Amino acid sequence: MTQQQPLTIAGHSYQSRLLIGTGKYRDMAQAGEAIRASGAEIVTVAIRRTNIGQNADEENLLDVVPPSEFTILPNTAGCYTADDAVRVCRLARELLDGHDLVKLEVLGDPQTLYPDIPATLEAAERLVADGFKVMVYTSDDPIIAWRLEEMGCVAVMPLASPIGSGLGIQNRYNLLTILENASVPIIVDAGVGTASDAAVAMELGADGVLLNTAVAAAQEPVLMASAMRKGIEAGREAYLAGRMPMRRFASASSPLEGTFWQGRQ
Repeated sequence: MTQQQPLTIAGHSYQSRLLIGTGKYRDMAQAGEAIRASGAEIVTVAIRRTNIGQNADEENLLDVVPPSEFTILPNTAGCYTADDAVRVCRLARELLDGHDLVKLEVLGDPQTLYPDIPATLEAAERLVADGFKVMVYTSDDPIIAWRLEEMGCVAVMPLASPIGSGLGIQNRYNLLTILENASVPIIVDAGVGTASDAAVAMELGADGVLLNTAVAAAQEPVLMASAMRKGIEAGREAYLAGRMPMRRFASASSPLEGTFWQGRQ
């Protein structure tokens, strides 16, 4: 197993394990520059908030991140019902010439932006039956993650902490349980605040990380995008290398036997 082993989602392989959003940037030029600095190959787009061709008179994001270079991942951000989420995915399929890879998120309320799990399960089941390849945003509940995988989602995306919070991973043990039992890619989504948060997610064994605000809201978004890329790579390498066991007491780095110091005693 090597760092170069690709991330495979729905039969497509990617060298980068960082997935990135397109919201909250100063303008599309800055978004494009940051996305390229991140090295991400999958770019998620909020269909309700971003123009990818539905408004002919407005600037089109696809001019900055063309589908010929990036996998565009339409998402259902801002949807609070299963019906809305399914409708948005179908609109995305029309706009992107039959594109069937989507990111599903159905939110529960505007304050926490936590997922509405019953509605998420309903929407996922309908979308899978409709031929979509569904990457699904969810809580860090291992049972729900298993249910979503079982119903045919191609990737499960548990949150690290609330969307846009920058709090990092709050429940690493739930995340570990999800990772240990998964047979589809597990992409940590939401709550990553800086490069060390991304590295921790990868050290735990996550297959990838999706983030947006941590880069877009940084004082220097392009520089933070580059830092995130390096954090993902470092975390992945540390996971593959296997960390040392943690101990309660000290363990000398160098053996004491046979030293000059010991001979003088």
